[in-house]
Amino acid sequence: MRMSVLIGLGLLGGIAAACGTFGASDELPQTPSSTGLPAKGETLVVGGGCFWCIEPLFHMVKGVTDVEVGYAGGTIPKPTYEQVCTGTTGHAEAVKITFDPKQISAHDLLTLFFTMHDPTTKDRQGPDAGPQYRSVVFYKDSVEKELAEKVIAEIENAKIWPARIVTTLEPLRNYSTAEEYHQDYYAKYASAPLSKRMSMNVSYCRVVIEPKVHKFREKFKHLLRG
Repeated sequence: MRMSVLIGLGLLGGIAAACGTFGASDELPQTPSSTGLPAKGETLVVGGGCFWCIEPLFHMVKGVTDVEVGYAGGTIPKPTYEQVCTGTTGHAEAVKITFDPKQISAHDLLTLFFTMHDPTTKDRQGPDAGPQYRSVVFYKDSVEKELAEKVIAEIENAKIWPARIVTTLEPLRNYSTAEEYHQDYYAKYASAPLSKRMSMNVSYCRVVIEPKVHKFREKFKHLLRG
C-alpha cells in the first residue's frame, strides 16, 4: 500500500488527537540525530513554531534522509538566533527536510506537517509567540506552491481543525542554517546525562517537545523508520 493511501485512510483521521494537549510521558525517547543515510534527494522548507519541536519528528519518518533547522523568509541574509528572536527580521524558525521521493512524497510530508503543529493559530505555537513562530510553507516554485495549496484544501475539507488554517505560503528566500547548537537539539538533550540536561531548557524539552515525540510515535508508527 502506497504511503499516500495510508495517509488518506489513517493519518488525517488522527490529526486532531495527535495535535491536541499531550499528557506527560514516563520514558525519554532517544530521537536519532542522524538517519544514517546520505542527505540526497528533494527538499521542503516549512515552519511550524519552535524548530526544536518539529525537527525530531521529521527525523523519524521513513524516506527522510536529513533534517536541518534554520531561518527563512526574512529581509536579511544569515541572521543570528538573537536577531530572529526579536521578531523584526521577517524570518521564521524553519526546518529543511531532505527526502527520497521514491519512499515518501512531498504531498505526504506536507500532510504530516499539518499534524505536527496547530496551523490555525497566527504567529503562535503554545508558549511561543511572534512572527518567527508562524505556520508557513516556503515554496521554491509554482509547482510546490500549488501542492501546498492542495494539501491545505484537503485538510480543511476533512474538517480536522475547528478553526480556519492560517498557514502562509511564501517564496523561499534568505534561508540559512541555524547555529550548530540548535541542530538536533532534542536528540542532544535526550542523550545527555542528567547534569547536562539541567542546563538545556529542561522544562521546555520535557513539557513541550517530549510529549510531541511520544504522541507522534504512537499515532504514526506505521510511517516511521524501523
